[in-house]
Amino acid sequence: MNAALDTLRRRGFIQQCTNLDALDRMLSDGTVTFYCGFDPTGPSLHAGHLIPLFAMAHLFRAGHSPIALVGGGTALIGDPSGREEIRRIQSKEDIERNAMSIRGQIERFIDFSSGRSKLLNNAEWLSELNYIDFLRDIGRHFSVNRMLGFEAYRKRMEHGLSFIEFNYQLLQSYDFLILFKRHGCTLQIGGDDQWGNIVSGADLIRRVEGVETIGLTFPLVTRSDGKKMGKTEKGALYLDPTMTSPYEFYQYWRNVADPDVGKFLKLYTFLPLDQIEEMERLCGATVNEAKETLAYELTRTVHGEEEAGRARTASRAAFASSAGDTSAIPSIEISREELSDGIPVLELFARTDLCSSKSEARRLVQQGGATINETKISDIDLVVDASWLDGDEILLRAGKKRYFKLIAE
Repeated sequence: MNAALDTLRRRGFIQQCTNLDALDRMLSDGTVTFYCGFDPTGPSLHAGHLIPLFAMAHLFRAGHSPIALVGGGTALIGDPSGREEIRRIQSKEDIERNAMSIRGQIERFIDFSSGRSKLLNNAEWLSELNYIDFLRDIGRHFSVNRMLGFEAYRKRMEHGLSFIEFNYQLLQSYDFLILFKRHGCTLQIGGDDQWGNIVSGADLIRRVEGVETIGLTFPLVTRSDGKKMGKTEKGALYLDPTMTSPYEFYQYWRNVADPDVGKFLKLYTFLPLDQIEEMERLCGATVNEAKETLAYELTRTVHGEEEAGRARTASRAAFASSAGDTSAIPSIEISREELSDGIPVLELFARTDLCSSKSEARRLVQQGGATINETKISDIDLVVDASWLDGDEILLRAGKKRYFKLIAE
């Protein structure tokens, strides 16, 4: 098997492929131009995008040529894949801002100055389409019965599928055709929820150009407890540091369950497989070394070495419950005057990222999960004042691993 394809296989990236033998030959015969799409429906990519980003990076490092396609056109419609409800329609201005924002996140994985990689926006060709011509030239190649057979559409039919969403598959297939014609792109990759769209794109190229292209999908990763990977108490785990701080990002990966560590090291780092296999043999308390390696390597890739180092130092200080550099722990400033008057503990926790409301803070205290400066809090009527200051700070903790600082000013 081709070395690049074998790397993806051994690391756990391969879920489905339209023709695995043909892909093996294609990658062995020379440089392959491939693409992966990212719809800018929000201002940041999130943990769910990490699998395709790492897969792109592995293929790029093996000498192949990636196209990162920002869906400035398709985002105006919204992909129904993996969703039970229609996406909120966004303005062109919002989508353009989002597209600019996620470019820098993709650049953490792909060097666009190399000459082998491109960052394109499908609004370039989709925004100029003539609808009648598009239906005649492209729409005639699609079978409605076949489209409804794909899981993404079949699921949405249970809740209602809008006509605008029904067009999404045609547009994504057209993207593949355009990239094949203009850039010689012969491989599309993506998450397994994109299987129907990817297969349809390859089929469109076969019908229009008479050429076989390949589609490859990756597994939709879940944690060992069956829950969706990348979800936190606050929602999605974003790659934008203003939406999920580097410390919070680091802590998420530092706190993964023991059975997930080996799998995540293979998927979310570039460490050699033999080194990962050694870490997989760690057990008991020593497995924390592997968790720290996972958190550091992934945070370094997404946020840079300096932020990864700060997050690791802060995490170690928090876990050790001793003096150390905790500057990367999320924090807010609070006036000494207000603190001297005292703040009810439920209100205090509700002001932080640890609890979204006083009701949630009440449950946290009643369930024994609230800690202030390593003192477990059980009194919901407690008033926290300046006597709780350790220097200029008060360290709050929810559960065993989520920290937040109050800094007196």
